[in-house]
Amino acid sequence: MKKEEKPYSPGLEGVIAGTTSISEVDPQRQKLAYRGYDIEELAAHASYEEVAYLLLYGELPAGEELSSFSAELASARKLPPAVYGILKLMPLSVESMDALRTAVSFLGATDPEVRDNSREANLRKSIRLISQMATIIAAHYRMRAGLSPLDPDPGLSHAANFFTMITDRKPEPFEARPFEISLILYAEHSFNASTFSSRVIASTLADMHAAVAGAIGALKGPLHGGANERVMEMLLEIGEPSKAETWILNALKEKRRIMGFGHRVYKWGDSRVPTLKRIGRELAGYLGETRWVEIAETVERVMEREKGLYPNADFPCAPLYFMLGLPSRLYTPLFAAARIAGWAAHVIEQHGDNRLIRPDSIYRGERHRAYVPFGQRKSGKR
Repeated sequence: MKKEEKPYSPGLEGVIAGTTSISEVDPQRQKLAYRGYDIEELAAHASYEEVAYLLLYGELPAGEELSSFSAELASARKLPPAVYGILKLMPLSVESMDALRTAVSFLGATDPEVRDNSREANLRKSIRLISQMATIIAAHYRMRAGLSPLDPDPGLSHAANFFTMITDRKPEPFEARPFEISLILYAEHSFNASTFSSRVIASTLADMHAAVAGAIGALKGPLHGGANERVMEMLLEIGEPSKAETWILNALKEKRRIMGFGHRVYKWGDSRVPTLKRIGRELAGYLGETRWVEIAETVERVMEREKGLYPNADFPCAPLYFMLGLPSRLYTPLFAAARIAGWAAHVIEQHGDNRLIRPDSIYRGERHRAYVPFGQRKSGKR
């Protein structure tokens, strides 16, 4: 009698892997909520500091809580000198995500509370990491370009300071808010690959820094965070709005993968896309340069018509960052700098009610093989 196999879902699609009160993705309504607050409302009214506080503490800050939290973030921005030394030792060929992962791991070695997984210590480490990751990304980018890292400006908001440390100029008002909104929209998205990786690591009772380093490694892949960089490469290759439809039709004919489309959860459209498209159009209007928005809109229209696929957040975010003058090599690190608030919240939640995550598997290999002494074996495939 054949042994009955356990059910298997490739990529764990549709499998419930845990519970959370941090965020909810509703694919039917095309809605995303952080702690019960609709993401569109947060993007319209909240600062990144408010959203980070919400994710970490469960409630929006009130009274003196926001100013106190913002001050804590600002005071944590500067890196230990040894981290700058680690960044200087890296070859110029090292990608930003690899530098970030290594630096975060090293920060764990310097953090006095690294072994303390209590909620209170994890919250303090989360605040440090939210600030320090932005500084690492900006410092490595500038050092790789032969420039000196800039000191953080405690008088600026988290988003404005991050932008300034990268570009060496304070953002204009029409630049500052779109950049901050992008960080808010990227801050959290339930059990995605990188967040789930952080929870798996945290479930072993590994520390916050270990879990975040693992999440950074997962985000690096082009099927997750790395998609936004590939999107801009495609838009630059297309070059002109008049060429967009023909380019996409040819790419589809050649069975090329069009990055930034499709989503494991959203089948009829990513809830973050309308806001990103709106602020992208507004920014293009301020700049008087609508080319990239026009190309993106044509690509989107053709993909929906030809393949029934809708863009995910990476697609409109790529031209938004390009119009802001941010280099494409930083698009995925920018994603990580935003998502650290969500990762940290999930690590805290996992540590707070933990069970080791250890799924089962279905064995597909050979069985009942007899051991053959070395001298009697025939060379096999390698």
